[in-house]
Amino acid sequence: MPENSDVKFMRRALFLAQSRGRWVSPNPKVGAVLVKAGHIIGEGGHSRFGGPHAEVLALRQAGARAKGATLYVTLEPCSHHGKTPPCADALIKAGIQKVVAAMRDPFPLVRGKGFQKLRRAGITVQTGLLEKEARQMNRSFIFAVTRGRPWVRLKAAMSLDGKIAAVSGRSRWITGSHARQRAHELRVQCDAILVGSGTALTDNPFLTVRFPGFYREDGWPLRVVLDSNLRISPRANLFKGKAKTVVFTSPGAPRGREKALVQRGAAVFRVPLRRKVLSLKAVLKVLHSLQVRSLLVEGGGEIHASFLREKLADEVALFVSPKILGGKGPTWVGGPGIENPNNAPYLKDVKIERIGQDFLMTGRT
Repeated sequence: MPENSDVKFMRRALFLAQSRGRWVSPNPKVGAVLVKAGHIIGEGGHSRFGGPHAEVLALRQAGARAKGATLYVTLEPCSHHGKTPPCADALIKAGIQKVVAAMRDPFPLVRGKGFQKLRRAGITVQTGLLEKEARQMNRSFIFAVTRGRPWVRLKAAMSLDGKIAAVSGRSRWITGSHARQRAHELRVQCDAILVGSGTALTDNPFLTVRFPGFYREDGWPLRVVLDSNLRISPRANLFKGKAKTVVFTSPGAPRGREKALVQRGAAVFRVPLRRKVLSLKAVLKVLHSLQVRSLLVEGGGEIHASFLREKLADEVALFVSPKILGGKGPTWVGGPGIENPNNAPYLKDVKIERIGQDFLMTGRT
């Protein structure tokens, strides 16, 4: 059965939001389509944090034709001054007749105020069209602004027997080039990438995005390291390049080492210890205050175990190679382990995808 015109135009708005919204976080992805007499006269997708919103782009394209038109938009138009003026005001000024929105914006500064402003100006407002699709597209944004912490995804690359490195400590490369490319796609999708001090010291990673077409110049995604004793060197790769680095440490860590990291451009936050390790809830609270909506945790095993133990992991992405390493190499989850298998964390909605010679398993915790 053919889709009605309302659904067709909203699907176009969703496509614009998804395809153009790679670099907009911490803002949500938003697409907008202006329609008059059954024809699209303007459209836009928010494409850059701090750049013009989707509604404004659609209005610019339509020009004077926007008067009397209907706007299809994936999220409630904003009603407050942020990095850009309120979109609701621009729609009122342009003489828009009707707004069809997929969902209300859960962000506290908006949350219904945009709809209210439009209705007071005499604009008809309809909501809920393809809301499920719109929510899925902005899942991490919605989660963060309603739950007060980032959406957390644990990621690891491992052998068939669960090892993330050989007995020698070498981990390059367990998975193939196609899987490594997909891993960088996961980095593109997040606001921050986190490792523990053990991984930082052993692998000396850059934690940067190496992905064709990636062009964020604002230092995101952030590089985050948990280092309770500030063992990491200021000369480490984590402090090189344009990407910004955030270090979490304990209240008792040496002040001199903190000063050295700050001089290298890092932001250092001291958070309380819990069970002799840094409080992950405190870490996530700080990251939320920095507007991090989604966090990719790349280990190591003790860090992954801590997130699982504290029930602060929302999703898992495991790249599995058919290689078998054996021995006592490190596994992707460490910690004391589970005594009763019936009490073990269990992945839901598991999906398995073949990527080159490897496999990607994803699931919600």
